[in-house]
Amino acid sequence: MMNQLVALMGNLERLHRSLLKVAQEKTSVIKSNEVLELDALLKEEQSHLAAIVQLDGAREQLVHQLYAERSGKRVDNVTISMLLDVLEGAEREQLENSRDALIGAVQDLKYQNDLNQQLTFQSLQFINLSLDMVRPAPPSNSMNYSKNEVHGIRPSTGAKGAFDTQA
Repeated sequence: MMNQLVALMGNLERLHRSLLKVAQEKTSVIKSNEVLELDALLKEEQSHLAAIVQLDGAREQLVHQLYAERSGKRVDNVTISMLLDVLEGAEREQLENSRDALIGAVQDLKYQNDLNQQLTFQSLQFINLSLDMVRPAPPSNSMNYSKNEVHGIRPSTGAKGAFDTQA
C-alpha cells in the first residue's frame, strides 16, 4: 500500500507540473492579449484540476488506511505529516521525498498563478483607464442654464446679508 501512495503522490506531482506548464503558457497569452487561446487554456486547466481532485481523494483514503494500519488508531483528519511520524526507514524517506517534490510543484504553481493574477489585474486596470479616456466625463459644473434659471428663478446664494432692505 505504501508503494501505491508514493506512486499516487508522484502522479499528483506530475499533474501539478503539467498544470504549471499551462499556467506559464497562460502568462504569455495574457501578455499578448489572445483571448481565444486564453479560453482554451482555461478549459485545459479545468481538466487538470478535475484529475487532481480525483487523485487527491484517492491519496486521502490511502493515507487514512496506512495510518490506521501502522498506528492502530482511527483518526478523522490524517495528514501526510502524521503518517510520517509513524513510519520508519526507507518508507519514511520515500514518502518524505514524494511529499517534498509535491510541495515544490505546488509552490511553483502558486508563484505562477500569482503572477498571472497580477497581469490580469493590470490588464483590467488598463482597460478601465482606456474606457475612462473614451467615455465622456459626467458634467460637474454645467455651462448650460438649469431648468429653474430658464424660468427666471435664480438659485439662492445661501445666507442673506447683514442688512435686509425690505424691512
